[in-house]
Amino acid sequence: METNLCVAGFGGQGVMSLGKFLADATCNSTDKNVTFFPSYGAEQRGGTANCFVVISDDDIGAPLGDVMDDLIVMNGPSLNKFLPTLKKGGNLFINSSIVPDAIDRDDVTLVKAPVTELALEMGNAKVLNVIMLGVYVGFTQVIDPAIVWETIEHKLASKPKLLPLNKLAFDKGLELGKAQRA
Repeated sequence: METNLCVAGFGGQGVMSLGKFLADATCNSTDKNVTFFPSYGAEQRGGTANCFVVISDDDIGAPLGDVMDDLIVMNGPSLNKFLPTLKKGGNLFINSSIVPDAIDRDDVTLVKAPVTELALEMGNAKVLNVIMLGVYVGFTQVIDPAIVWETIEHKLASKPKLLPLNKLAFDKGLELGKAQRA
């Protein structure tokens, strides 16, 4: 089995952190092969950012990014740019707080999550990526959520004050993802 994921949005939305958390969790705690390939726009914050994560039981060639099994889009421009790469039968995860665009494809599974709105309700917009990671893991079940949380916890160990909010965010995302899977 191989899963090709593209995560795309504006710089500052935590796109790279989301991809790194997933890649690190899979690489460090399973026997699967993983690649993480980041791509930044001209600017860090506010510019475009996307990354590709490939998780496979077998060896992985170059992550070309031309056909995706799963696509997470955090903004409208990313939807327009990357939707054509999502294969028929793929999963499309949308930050519905800021991506109101109609989806002109009926051959994909659409998972909407208002992650920006939820993060603001929690008091910190920076956790929107952790919410979306939870949605993705809860829906796809690509990796055990406990392993992903352990990775997040390890990566944020130097900032222990951030852990309770991030745990709440991840759990909320898992809940949303599992509910839409059902």
